Amino acid sequence: MNAAVRAPHPLVLGCGLMLVAFNLRPALTTVGPLLAAIRGETGLGAAGASVLTTLPVLFLGLACVLAPAIGRRLGPDRGILLAAAIVAAGLALRALGGLGPLFAGACIAALGIGLAGVLIPGLVKREFPGRAGLMTGLYTMTLCLGAAAGAGLTVPLQGLFGGDWSLALAAWAAPALLAALAWAPLARPATPVPAAAPGRAIWRESLAWQVTGFMGLQSSLAYILFGWVPLVLHDRGLSTVDAGFVAALMSVGQAPAALLLPTLAAKLKDQRGAALGIVGLTVACYLAVVHGPVALLVPATLALGFGIGGCFGLGLTIIVLRARDTQGAAALSAMAQGVGYTSASLGPLGFGLAHEAFGGWAASSLLFCALAAGAALCALGAGRARQIGFA
Repeated sequence: MNAAVRAPHPLVLGCGLMLVAFNLRPALTTVGPLLAAIRGETGLGAAGASVLTTLPVLFLGLACVLAPAIGRRLGPDRGILLAAAIVAAGLALRALGGLGPLFAGACIAALGIGLAGVLIPGLVKREFPGRAGLMTGLYTMTLCLGAAAGAGLTVPLQGLFGGDWSLALAAWAAPALLAALAWAPLARPATPVPAAAPGRAIWRESLAWQVTGFMGLQSSLAYILFGWVPLVLHDRGLSTVDAGFVAALMSVGQAPAALLLPTLAAKLKDQRGAALGIVGLTVACYLAVVHGPVALLVPATLALGFGIGGCFGLGLTIIVLRARDTQGAAALSAMAQGVGYTSASLGPLGFGLAHEAFGGWAASSLLFCALAAGAALCALGAGRARQIGFA
């Protein structure tokens, strides 16, 4: 194998990584804008919609549990290639139409998203050790732009396909396949790694559990917003197109925070203040979007995106900063995202069930605020200037 394949230029590697990142959210953000249409056509109830928004997050957690073994066997480079291909396959499956392919495609795509999410922090730690904050920010910003594109363009795609929501959802397989093809030449084979003892030791460290708690709870907030904000906006009187557009603004708002927060946080010795501030902003803006004046929807939604994007970028940055080396970053990433996403799946489910049980969105909002309070509490430990030791 020649040197160019074994060691791609950092700029080329970074661009390939950004292409993959762009496709790690449309599978999750494209369903929400069409949820009203899907429910109207298929008769899917609120409980079924809750399951539809919950299952992908659960499969994200499952993928994170499997990711370390896949990473050891294939290496992070080829593991990310496999992840991108799985995302494309899951998205394409939705073209078959009906609830079965919709649910199955969402779960399959989520497996690929979770696998990539675990492997990328270790690759960033390995390839960009001096620019971990910047690269995490760029990766997260690009991921958020993909989320915005999915939320904002899916309803117009539905119109382009004659009102067929299944084809509109499946169209996102095309850029995912392109990302897989672009990453393929950069995917180096696995190299020998030390024994996996650190992965076992990490489960005994309180700091690792605090990082996991913050990652899981902020993820729960994010997936509540991805799955339910379009329907909340529709209930507030917006058309399906307008609700999708405003939800896309939320994703657009994530991009600058996803770039700025990791870059700034990596320069701070202690990230607790940044975490508490961004969680507080998220809660305030959520309440403005769901319960505030309709006239403030656009700026409040943009600011809500800034808050949730900052939470996610900070969560990934904390994983990298709390680890001492590439192996430690991979182990902590697997734990924080595996356990975190699995527990986060309960957030969208509980949010929807609270809406169905009590009507309106007040009870659901109480749940959202409680989850945010838990994230802030975990941040007090996760944001400390410490690193996890792997004895």
